[in-house]
Amino acid sequence: MPADEPRFAPESFAKLVLSVGELTARIKDVLEAEFPVVWVTGEISDLARPQSGHCYLTLKDAEAQLPAVIWRSTASRVRFNLRDGLAVICRGRLEVYAPRGRYQLIIEAIEPRGIGALELALRQLHEKLAKEGLFDPARKRPLPRLPRRIAVVTSPTGAALHDFLETLRRRWRLCDVLVAPVRVQGEGAAAEIAAAINLVNRLGLGVDCLVVTRGGGSLEDLWAFNEEVVVRAIAGSRIPVVSGVGHEIDVTLADLAADVRALTPSDAAQRVVPSAEEVARALQQLRLRLAAGLRARARAARERLAGLAGRRVLGRPMALVHDRARRLDEWESRLARATRLRFQAAKARAESLDARLASLNPLAVLGRGYSLTRRVADGRLVRDAAELAPGDALATRFARGEAFSRVERTEGP
Repeated sequence: MPADEPRFAPESFAKLVLSVGELTARIKDVLEAEFPVVWVTGEISDLARPQSGHCYLTLKDAEAQLPAVIWRSTASRVRFNLRDGLAVICRGRLEVYAPRGRYQLIIEAIEPRGIGALELALRQLHEKLAKEGLFDPARKRPLPRLPRRIAVVTSPTGAALHDFLETLRRRWRLCDVLVAPVRVQGEGAAAEIAAAINLVNRLGLGVDCLVVTRGGGSLEDLWAFNEEVVVRAIAGSRIPVVSGVGHEIDVTLADLAADVRALTPSDAAQRVVPSAEEVARALQQLRLRLAAGLRARARAARERLAGLAGRRVLGRPMALVHDRARRLDEWESRLARATRLRFQAAKARAESLDARLASLNPLAVLGRGYSLTRRVADGRLVRDAAELAPGDALATRFARGEAFSRVERTEGP
């Protein structure tokens, strides 16, 4: 046996030899007891989400990697979207996974590093809904100027409803108010708010305007109005929606999706109804303008009537008729004379044409002692004796009547 080879005495070390399982169990006990709760920061990589709902990932930095697990019960409460490359801070406990002989972090809470979880979730949802056009200003609808029925979705016991109704009472009392009671914060509040909005739209109660409101609070208190289900219900409402959530500095996704954003519940009331005093002043101004306009039109009508009364046509209304009658008589006389002259000229021209036509009439020539001779066989006029032969039958036309003959002989010129 070589001198440098270790020599073991099995009998003396028997109690110190451990199986892999025993060693792993001891490590598990020590590690989990020593690190019951740890805070770890790192970057997410190799994120996997199987159908079980659990999340498997690796936390890494420039020096090391740490496998981690988020069980489904915890993953369902994470408000923002996990993704590779996201820097996070995790709270959890270390656990040794014996089948693979490795340790891993069981994450019980996780937040983005440098930004709160709610704020990141808000940014992510805002980006998603903005791409769908839910915040597009072109979608905004005007509110009715004089609503007769208003539906308010809010807590029935909150100060927001009291402020809204008090402001409404001071400004305008000629409308009905329907209250849809809901929880405005806490688990399930978002679903109640969305359901109330959909119910008001579905019932068809003649609601002209829908107000979604609550008082101020922290980001967590107002979170129900940042939930996707509420934003989509507001965007899908066929009734114009006013959102008055929180105070002036609070801006929720519900505010961005609504047709009108009010700074507070009281401001919401001011936006949905006019001020009775302002309406009264406007009506008084309209009354004064109408009276002044009527007086001006009456004055203008009197002046025009006075101007018309001074005209000759109104002083002697039949004078114009007589003038027109005399002019009509003159036109009638001129028309008769022109017609007579045109008729005489036409008659003279017709007589002239008749005389010319008579002079060209062959029968007139026959009347002076001439005649026309044609050969019976072909009906051709005979102009030269050379055209005839003895025995040809001839027909001679006189001014009156016709004679038939036969050629005995012909002689030249």
